[in-house]
Amino acid sequence: MNIHEYQAKGLLAKFGVKVPRGHVAYTADEAHSRAQELGGPVWVVKAQIHAGGRGKGGGVKVVKSLEDVRQTAQRMLGMNLVTHQTGPEGKEVKRIYVEEGCDIKRELYLSFLIDRATSRVTVMASTEGGMDIEEVAAKTPKKILRVAIDPATGMQAYHARKIAFGLKLEGKQVNSAVQFMLAMYRAFTELDASLVEINPLVVTGAGEVIALDAKMNFDDNGLFRHSDVEAMRDPDEEDAAELEATKHGLNYIKLDGSIGCMVNGAGLAMATMDIIKLKGGSPANFLDVGGGATKERVTAAFKIILSDPNVEGILVNIFGGIMRCDVIAEGVIAAAREVGLQVPLVVRLEGTNVALGKKLMAESGLPIISADNLADAAEKVVKAVREAA
Repeated sequence: MNIHEYQAKGLLAKFGVKVPRGHVAYTADEAHSRAQELGGPVWVVKAQIHAGGRGKGGGVKVVKSLEDVRQTAQRMLGMNLVTHQTGPEGKEVKRIYVEEGCDIKRELYLSFLIDRATSRVTVMASTEGGMDIEEVAAKTPKKILRVAIDPATGMQAYHARKIAFGLKLEGKQVNSAVQFMLAMYRAFTELDASLVEINPLVVTGAGEVIALDAKMNFDDNGLFRHSDVEAMRDPDEEDAAELEATKHGLNYIKLDGSIGCMVNGAGLAMATMDIIKLKGGSPANFLDVGGGATKERVTAAFKIILSDPNVEGILVNIFGGIMRCDVIAEGVIAAAREVGLQVPLVVRLEGTNVALGKKLMAESGLPIISADNLADAAEKVVKAVREAA
């Protein structure tokens, strides 16, 4: 789960991470009032969307009068902000963040993330703050510092000092950076975050280290421990189909292809997408219904797949261990009838109650194409989509 910049800064501040003062606003008049509360003479008005690169798209402006705050907020609110992370469709700005100005001496980069290769929280830092870290990694990888934290000890002051010295900080800047990073680590671990990114991390003229921007992602599996964080979810920033899938306990990710996939098990889902590509097709989604899906959940999954206008065919691939094939068949039949299926449907079933599942589909009167194995299923759905076109 992602949250907005102002929400991330609010959470980090509770753990002692230094951030500039600021307020969220939903109207131009509210932005003007908030800026007045902060005091001048400089303010920063920031569009709040779940995407990076806002400054390049016109979503971050430095202003020097209260009237400019109002006018800038008026322009930003309701605008369709396009960045390299939103894609060409962009995102509508529904809230802005008004923040006090900052005396910036240097811009750095700092993030905490889970390194899957080492299974450890890893700190990444660079002197190239304000830039896309992917570009820095590709062109000048030596400018990125990495420090893995042993979970037995947690982050210690010497870890933070190593990073501070690597960022060429000196004097009181080092002490400020050490306290900043230790606080950031506590926030990361205690909130079950999967990423905390500060870009840019700035050094002020007074030698303080401050988070000028903040991005936080959270492990969805840990949200039951953090109702306050979960309440920060902004459904307007999430894909409608993915949000609907979450309500039904489904794991769904929309892709760019034309063949919808419904599978039980993440590994099998990945294999299914791979073999569709191998046979010349392109998957429209990742969808894992889980091992204990009910008829109702399968029906919901089917509807979510068909809500994508790019879907020209569907492949259902089920291996029934815990999941019963007859339950899958019932869900597929119910959904196909309810939505009035208009695209080819290929179903491959194997496992518990497979004979009953195939019997139910054969007697349904629906144009369901049965497949014997995964390769056969992929070939049939790709062929059916091409013929339908």
